[in-house]
Formats: sequence, C-alpha cells, structure tokens
Amino acid sequence: MIVVTAPTSNIGSQVLERLLAERASVRVIARDPSRLPAHTLERVEVVAGSHSDDEVVDRAFRGADSVFWLVPPDPRALSVEAAYLDFSQAACRAIKRHAVGHVVGVSGLGRGVAGNAGLVSASLAMDDLIASTGVNYRALAMPTFMDNILRHVDSIRDAGVFYSPVSGDLKLPTCATRDIAAVAAKLLMDRDWTGYDDVPVLGPEDVSFNDMAQIISEVLGKPVRFQQVAYNDFKDGLLGAGMSPAMAQGVLDMMVAKNNGLDKTQLRTPQSTTPTHFRQWCEEVLKPAVLR
Repeated sequence: MIVVTAPTSNIGSQVLERLLAERASVRVIARDPSRLPAHTLERVEVVAGSHSDDEVVDRAFRGADSVFWLVPPDPRALSVEAAYLDFSQAACRAIKRHAVGHVVGVSGLGRGVAGNAGLVSASLAMDDLIASTGVNYRALAMPTFMDNILRHVDSIRDAGVFYSPVSGDLKLPTCATRDIAAVAAKLLMDRDWTGYDDVPVLGPEDVSFNDMAQIISEVLGKPVRFQQVAYNDFKDGLLGAGMSPAMAQGVLDMMVAKNNGLDKTQLRTPQSTTPTHFRQWCEEVLKPAVLR
C-alpha cells in the first residue's frame, strides 16, 4: 500500500496518476475528497482530513509500505518551522508506530550550504526530522519549478511581463513538476533502496529568467519580458496578498539564497537530469494556459 499526501496538488496529483497507471494500491489523505476526480475516487482508498493530524495519519499509515510526503503551502503560518516541522510531527509518530518502510518527500537543494534560506532551510530540517524516525527516506531536492511561471499567466497574457526578485541574468537549474512526479513514483514503486539520501531533480539545462522571457516570446509569438523586482517590494507584495510576516520573510530569505547561487550547489549528473526542457514545457503547458 502506497500513501499519497496532498493528492490534489500539482505534484501530488501527478504522482497519483502515475501510481494508478502502474496499478498500484493507493491510499490518499485529502482535506476535501470531493476535489478528486470521480475516476480516481473509484480506484483509491480515501482518508479524509489533514496529514498534520495524528488521528488522520494514524489511520492512513496503518499497513503502508511507502508514503509520498508533501507539505502543503501555509501562507499564514506563524513561522517556517511551524509550516514544515510542526506540520510533520504527527506523521513522524505514525511512521514509527506503524513501521512504515519507505518515505519519499519533496524538499529543496542546498544541504550543507543553505544557511538562512527560509523555506528551503525549513524543508531540509523537515527531512532530518523524518529521517530521524529510522525510515528509509529519499528527499527530492529541487530547484525552482518551471510550473511556478503559471502564477504569472495573467500578467504574461495581459502585459507581456513576469517578475521575480532573482537576477534576470543568473542561469539556474529548473525542473517540470511532471518530471518530479515521475521520479517520486519510481521511488515509491521500486523500493530497493535504503537509508537517507537526497535525490536532486535538476532538469536538462540551466536557464536565466531573461532566457525564459526569450523562449516564452518565441513560443507565444508575442514579446514577453522579465522584470526583476526589489526585495522589499517583493515582500510587500506577499504581505499584501495576506501572507503572514514570518512566511513572507521565509519566502524572501529563500529568494535571496537563490539569488546568491543556492541552486547551483549541486552538479548535474545523468541521474539528476530530467527530460523536460523549458521550451517544451512552454509549448505543452504554458501556452495552453495563456491561450485559455
């Protein structure tokens, strides 16, 4: 039995689809099971509730061979530690109680060098917490997702611009969430691994935001530019959108670390190279979203 958390999220839903395509036995934890497609509900066991809840994860992890662990975003959390470490405490207790064999979690790059990297530092601490249970654990160590560009669909469509506080000239790895899901599903299905390790998922190339703007322009057939925003303006935007001060600072700290090269600390290898190029992702994902 494989347990999938956050099954309606971008990554979680794709992990779930891949596991079901392999005819795996799957149990999901969902706050709102009605958000799952009807054809999916017919094929999975459902435990309703939050995977931060002791009773929920106790029921879900009973008899589980492996777990896909993804902490959902909590923009109003009182601290980054609360968002990641406190959220994961119940799962750690259930992992030990039910002797779960393998866990695959979503994390970030930067182990050993992250310093004060906000959300990334909290996710790395979460990895250590989960591994401390003694479970065999693989932390998917990711750079920024290509799919984050989808947050800018309206501004790309209406104004031909997208934004970040990261330098437009800095070339960094980036990966597609569908490739993350493929790596996660393979680890969940093929459990011939032991111990605790990071699994970098780096995509096939390093690209800058200015590179992305050029590629997006070519794919959409219209000019699109990248605009770097000041750190203070970026944080003010997060606060204005309702994010708590602690979480806004955590996101900003992560962006500062990325601007200082955090995501370049892991060399790309054949094992960490995933297939989707940014241009391909734009053709197959971004362009339909913009034209919708």
